[in-house]
Amino acid sequence: MIKRQRHWVLFLLVTFIAMVLLAACGGGDSEETSGGTNSEDTGSDTSGEAVELSMLVSETAMDDPGFVAVLDAIEKDLNIKTNVEVRPGGPEGENVVKTRLATGDMADLLLFNSGSLLMALNPSQYFVDLGEEPFMDNVMDSYKEVVSSDDQVFGIPAKSSQVGAWLYNKKVYQELGLEVPRTWDELMANNEKIKEAGKTAVITTYGEAWTSQLPILADFYNVQAEVANFADDYTNGEAKFANTPEAQRGFERIQEIYENGYQNEDYTVATYDQGMQMIAEGTGAHYPMLTQVLPIIEENYPDLVDDIGVFPQPSDDASTNGLTTWMPDAIMINKEAENVDAAKKWLDYFISDKGIAAYESKAKSIGPYVLKDVELPEDSYAAVEEMQVYFEEGNIAPALEFVSPIKGPNLPQICTSVGSGTMTAAEAAAMYDDDVEKQAKQLGLDWD
Repeated sequence: MIKRQRHWVLFLLVTFIAMVLLAACGGGDSEETSGGTNSEDTGSDTSGEAVELSMLVSETAMDDPGFVAVLDAIEKDLNIKTNVEVRPGGPEGENVVKTRLATGDMADLLLFNSGSLLMALNPSQYFVDLGEEPFMDNVMDSYKEVVSSDDQVFGIPAKSSQVGAWLYNKKVYQELGLEVPRTWDELMANNEKIKEAGKTAVITTYGEAWTSQLPILADFYNVQAEVANFADDYTNGEAKFANTPEAQRGFERIQEIYENGYQNEDYTVATYDQGMQMIAEGTGAHYPMLTQVLPIIEENYPDLVDDIGVFPQPSDDASTNGLTTWMPDAIMINKEAENVDAAKKWLDYFISDKGIAAYESKAKSIGPYVLKDVELPEDSYAAVEEMQVYFEEGNIAPALEFVSPIKGPNLPQICTSVGSGTMTAAEAAAMYDDDVEKQAKQLGLDWD
């Protein structure tokens, strides 16, 4: 009896061991046939454990539903989870970025300004050079210009561009038989006809001083077309607004609008919201403005947003006609990121057709993408479709603030003084040069 019990125990023990071994082998077969790859290979295993990348963004980024939609699509399609960290905006946020770079505490991915603010970070020290990546072939040269230094390219565009230009009400133009102007004289002639018809020709909203700058900021395409080296010479203290007629011309344009009485009567107190209402409803025909207004107008006046068109600030010569462009923020890869390959796949997807489709599924672009061969969705703003032609023809230039770190802080107040008749264009140019010099010295630029 005891002998039989021992045999039975031995049988159970052998059976148990065999089952354990079979289970172990089965687990190995399952892993091998799953089709997954580890994070070091591609970071795109949609069946295994997700690759995680950290990303530092400004506090407004997560308010953009299009941006969030792309992050979700990347996680779904590539199995790359983006762990977002939020920093403040403005100078405080810039200091956070600089501190984290200096201490080696930067996230894998950084969403930050393109242009001069990016150059101030010494990007070649901290960010991966993307210049030889195949996906960068899809990025327009005009954008690469504002994310490049030392013959290296560091970022992809985080969203579409926007432009500083003249919004116009197409119904007013149709009613009065006007054509889109290509010269400043043609614009002023249109303004006169609009004024005679009893409408506001140029909507002016000095109740919010920052809006006063647009006629001079939007003029930079024209300045660069006529004085190719202005941005570099201006940054080096060798060119001034007061001694460069093409640059001073922007102040003169503001002065001419005032002197001809083309502004709304309440221009000194009118607000940005009131300006948007006037251009949407057609009580005003023109509004020099950034195209960031389009989603706000669509929200408040959905049936009127496609009555709004856009044209560049005209120059004095019809052969010079192009848009001053506010380039989108950039997304860069930290050189110290643990999984640079996965980060590159992340960037590749972000600017791919799938990435753009994901973005557009939740938010409309406020300007053309700085990517090649992107087809705008059918429901794009009519104004953006008008801008697209200039991008396709290459008739765009980054705004001055993207190619020079210097922008005097008192420009809104100076423009408001010119547009209110209390300062001449020449006086404004000289005052702005003084303002700029103070800022250049604060930045530590070597000015005499």
